[in-house]
Amino acid sequence: MQSTGKPKRARVLDPVDRVTEVIFGLLMAMTFTGTISVATAGEEAERTMMIAALGCNLAWGLADAVMYLLRTLIERTRNRTLLTRLFATADPAAGQALIAEALPPRFSSLIDTDALESLRCRMVKHSSTPLPPRLGLDDFMGAVGVFLLVVLSTFPLVVPFLLVEETALAVRVSNFVGLAVLFLAGWILAKYAGAKPWQGGLAMAVTGAVLITAIIALGG
Repeated sequence: MQSTGKPKRARVLDPVDRVTEVIFGLLMAMTFTGTISVATAGEEAERTMMIAALGCNLAWGLADAVMYLLRTLIERTRNRTLLTRLFATADPAAGQALIAEALPPRFSSLIDTDALESLRCRMVKHSSTPLPPRLGLDDFMGAVGVFLLVVLSTFPLVVPFLLVEETALAVRVSNFVGLAVLFLAGWILAKYAGAKPWQGGLAMAVTGAVLITAIIALGG
């Protein structure tokens, strides 16, 4: 099939961002479902719990979306500062030092002076004068995606309380669903990283269970 020559549009959120946002929202919701007293809970208590869980994830989804935009803006400002400093210095050694400092430590230790100088020349030659950093449509789409992932992750835990009349059974089903989603999230992250998926799923489920227990114990 012939290529159209158009650059492929980058994902608004990468797989790690998407899965970790789901995990975050799921853990927040499980702190509410995990505090239901089977002995005393009734319909009113369940309804209060569901409203509280949804409200909590609405608030944290909004906060996380704003932080996503802030991180994006800070990263672009940092990149702009690097380019501005590269354009301002005529000393190749100083420019190489700037690039080496911006690279991850493991990468910078593997790149020699010639490679750094080649990279510096290409950046100066092919980069235009850096514009002030700003947020675009894709950034706000990413923020909306973060918000929706955190909020929607509440519903798998709430559905059992809507479908099952017996509170004790609803709590067990809700906890099982939460652990299953955590296992799936760990499976996806491990597969993306090139590790063994079942080990990642098991580790995430166990870690999530421990975190929920600790959060509830600490009054979260």
